[in-house]
Amino acid sequence: MYIRKTFSADENGVVEVMHFVRDQLAEIGIKGPKVVKTCLLTEEVSGSIVQHATENSVTACIRSMFGYVTVEISASGERYNLAEKEIDEELLDEDMDESVQELLRNILIRSKAERFRYRHVHGVNRISFLIYRSEKAFLYQTLGAMATAVVAGLILSELGFKTFNSDLDTYLLVPVKTMFMNGLKMVVAPVVFFSIISCIVQFSDLKELGRVGGRVFSMYLLTTMIAVGVGIGSFYLFKPGRAISESVSSDAVDKITSQTVNVSIKDMIVNIVPADFLQPFLESNMLQLIFLAIISGIAVGMIGSYSDIVREQIEALNELFLKITSLVIRFMPVAVFCSICSMMLETGPGTVLSVFGMFGTFLFGLVCMMVIYCILMCLFSGLNPIPFLKKYPSTMLQVFSMASSNASIPVNMEACRKLGVAQKIYSLSIPLGATVNMDGTCVYMAVFALALAKVYGVPVSGASMTAMAFTIIVLSIGAPGIPGSGLICLSMLLTQIGVPTEAIGLVMGIDSVIGMFRCMSNCTGDVAVSVAVAKREKMLDVDRYRAVSD
Repeated sequence: MYIRKTFSADENGVVEVMHFVRDQLAEIGIKGPKVVKTCLLTEEVSGSIVQHATENSVTACIRSMFGYVTVEISASGERYNLAEKEIDEELLDEDMDESVQELLRNILIRSKAERFRYRHVHGVNRISFLIYRSEKAFLYQTLGAMATAVVAGLILSELGFKTFNSDLDTYLLVPVKTMFMNGLKMVVAPVVFFSIISCIVQFSDLKELGRVGGRVFSMYLLTTMIAVGVGIGSFYLFKPGRAISESVSSDAVDKITSQTVNVSIKDMIVNIVPADFLQPFLESNMLQLIFLAIISGIAVGMIGSYSDIVREQIEALNELFLKITSLVIRFMPVAVFCSICSMMLETGPGTVLSVFGMFGTFLFGLVCMMVIYCILMCLFSGLNPIPFLKKYPSTMLQVFSMASSNASIPVNMEACRKLGVAQKIYSLSIPLGATVNMDGTCVYMAVFALALAKVYGVPVSGASMTAMAFTIIVLSIGAPGIPGSGLICLSMLLTQIGVPTEAIGLVMGIDSVIGMFRCMSNCTGDVAVSVAVAKREKMLDVDRYRAVSD
């Protein structure tokens, strides 16, 4: 959306600009304190522009795109310093009130405006600032990048400029995609290692968890194993990836399969224990990393007075690498554009259709998990799942938009309270679930790992399938509950089964959407288990659970 209107460059025009912005925000659906703040900022910015205007008009425009809403005020005039205008002694003596008012206006604009920008171009002063950023802005950016890449890829393919397309792919698209992939690979080992240790140290003394903690953890482990089975079963039911397999050259397939080594179960077990501590990090050997993380996590609770010191350092390092990961993920839309566009130029539109086939298989697996949650609630607690299905969907939409299990913890706790779960239960089960219960992630990794193995012609033997299932279970426990974590875990899994990690470039374009569904499934499983355990422990307000509303 782009709306532009011109007003007179005087006090009445300033008021009209403010009313114009307020009315447009109402049409967009922005309400409450944000409107008041925006109107105040608009008034101050308009006053600043009008004060330096050389013509009798000022223009206001509002842009709404990809979840961002910005306001821009402009008018002809000489350049002026809006950043830190100083008041000299002569100005104080001659016109103190006006100068102080302008100084205060500048301070207010700078302190309140987000993404503030002042420009002077071709004799026109322009001030723009961000007034609203949707929680789905990153999703919109990624979807926009994906759609733009598909269109650009189709146009470039139809134009038939093979030399230009090849150079564009070789010197721009592939390098950008490779840099992003290298950024992910850079943080894979430390993120998995420290995330799993941070998880294990919470259970260094299992006796403190008691009966409730043991029951919650057991149900989480059960749903995780079921989710892996559902993911594998969904893949073999629909077998997505066939269209891309046909478009991959035989030379590429032969090159990949010639590097594939089928590892026996005995070799897999023996090779879990590394010969030294650093080699798993250098080689990104996931099973060895997980083994080291588990051993280290258990050992942290067994070193006496040093446990607290080491635990704090582990938590700090975990937060550090998660932050690095979030910084890398910010470049996802750019990488998505380059990845999808490159894919379109190399393999054609059939690739996109096959990728969405994988996505549909993944969604089928999530629906199956929802049915399984209802069955488990009936079997383990004797509860009717209908009230749960009626009350939780509103929370599902919230966690869907968050795309982060960790960020969804407060929302899920509130959902448990509304469902009648005792605080003693959900204060343990929800944070624990956000760490160890990643059913949606398990379905995702199983479906996409097998589909991409099929795409690249990599056979998955029985031993490899067993290793993959075990890897998914353990990796899901240590998967960080943040957006983008699934892509990192998938890259590790692909390495484990012999598929080049570059294969995730095929699904990178829809990973943001997939991540939201993963989070929704993960959180649904957390709440379902919390309700079931609370009923089993007689800590569920059944009347409140059955009530239509609070």
